[in-house]
Amino acid sequence: MRPKRIKSVRATRQGQKARIVAKALLPTQYGRFNILGIEGGKPEESAVALVRGRVDGRSIPLVRIHSQCLTGDVLGSQRCDCRAQLELSLRKIAAAPAGVLLYLPQEGRGIGLMNKLRAYELQDGGMDTVEANQHLGFAADSRDYGFSAEALRALGVRRVRLLSNNPDKVRQLESHGIKVVQRVPCQPRGTDAARSYLLTKSVKLGHVLAGF
Repeated sequence: MRPKRIKSVRATRQGQKARIVAKALLPTQYGRFNILGIEGGKPEESAVALVRGRVDGRSIPLVRIHSQCLTGDVLGSQRCDCRAQLELSLRKIAAAPAGVLLYLPQEGRGIGLMNKLRAYELQDGGMDTVEANQHLGFAADSRDYGFSAEALRALGVRRVRLLSNNPDKVRQLESHGIKVVQRVPCQPRGTDAARSYLLTKSVKLGHVLAGF
């Protein structure tokens, strides 16, 4: 089924900082989406949204807010479950009446690619993912979801069914005015290589993961 076009591509809704700057159709192995570029008021505020179905406020779309992971999403690393979560999310959104995948450049839980690789080196020396980030002078999770909320509002979304295992993501979205009607688990089958990483996310970051 051909995804519905979003009409007001370059218009910014009154009082909102985020704006849609481009859109196109994107056929994928999971189905056909609208792909939109969204920018905020700061240079670092940008996101890509894959949209399926009507997200104009009359439905409660299935939404995944996915932080960029070059090593996992692109290179297929098994140190994390990021690519598996991305693929699971796209399958679920493609099957839903309406959905959004919001892809954000927040590599390494917000510390950036080079620092993420430094954290990998520390993990190879015995630290876990949280300890490595903190050793480098960062919080365990440096991500902020204020712009994510603005981007969703720019799409016309104010209520979501959120594909996430992270309760902090729920809390942050709701603090920025997005109502999370339901948290939907996003837990693909993990690999042995990622087990320690997932255990740390469960124990130290509070992610809700079955089996941990």
